[in-house]
Amino acid sequence: MIKSQSTAKQRAFPGLFRSIHPLAVMVIIFAAFPAIPLIGRFLSLGTEVVIWSLFALGFNILLGYTGLTSFGHGAYFGIGAYGAAIAFLRLSHSLWLCLLIGTLVGGLFAALVGLIVANKRGIYFSLLTIAFSQMFFFIAFRWDEFTGGETGLTGIDRQTLKLVNLAVNLRNPIAYYYFVLAVFALCAVIIWRIVHSPFGRVLRAIKENELRAKYLGYNTEAYKWAAFTISGLFAALGGSLYTFLINSAYAFGLEWVQSGNVVMMTLLGGGTVSFFGPVVGAAIFITCRDLLSAYFEHWLLFYGLLFVIVILYVPTGILGAAAKLRKKHKG
Repeated sequence: MIKSQSTAKQRAFPGLFRSIHPLAVMVIIFAAFPAIPLIGRFLSLGTEVVIWSLFALGFNILLGYTGLTSFGHGAYFGIGAYGAAIAFLRLSHSLWLCLLIGTLVGGLFAALVGLIVANKRGIYFSLLTIAFSQMFFFIAFRWDEFTGGETGLTGIDRQTLKLVNLAVNLRNPIAYYYFVLAVFALCAVIIWRIVHSPFGRVLRAIKENELRAKYLGYNTEAYKWAAFTISGLFAALGGSLYTFLINSAYAFGLEWVQSGNVVMMTLLGGGTVSFFGPVVGAAIFITCRDLLSAYFEHWLLFYGLLFVIVILYVPTGILGAAAKLRKKHKG
């Protein structure tokens, strides 16, 4: 009787159960981070996990849903970081304005690069994204007058955020953590709606068979450009939030290594088969980086072995493997 009532509720509200429920579970998990003793002692680690989760979710629009592998998306993360930092130092101390400028600047660069790479496929697409990423990195690393060069931009400080009649002191790490969490939750809803919209279904069609999608009358290059740009916007927003986490902006954010990290996060968690796969991958990567590196100088060796094992034996990632086990158990 209880089971039939639950089924009836799911039939009555199918959209609600498909979208809000998994998001609510993920928000609860992240909200519990400060309560975990280890994360509570290093709260910035939890904040960084949320920021990279946002970056990886946005990146998965391109990799998991469109089937395009960009090894240069760290560029837009870094450009967003610089955009927010320069806006803070030269224009205004308003957090909202700095985040908006950083996001739009990173999205603009993604749109411009997307115009060039959208008509490329396979390895040519990936190599071009790396080339642009390294070009942006070299400019940021050498342009001392504008980006600070090797020393980067410092002196960024989080201000008190005013929400209606409520003032939130974001200098408090916990307050900033929950602010970032709220931004992540909002963006997760937006990304969910994007990938489950008619636009998202076209992206999946392009991933499955781009030629067939063209024969159906879709301008696949325009859709790939849009996916690239939207993905770049979320990467830039993540970079902007990261600037206010570390109170600075450095060229390392644009380096190809950061782009490789987000690819590994997405694949490890199972982003190609699960919406929240990149979140799991980001949590594992950032946690391994901070915890393993405290005990092992060559921590990347252990993480690399884990990544190789997953790719060889569990190509659908951790959440993909969990889904298979759940089906097998039910069967």
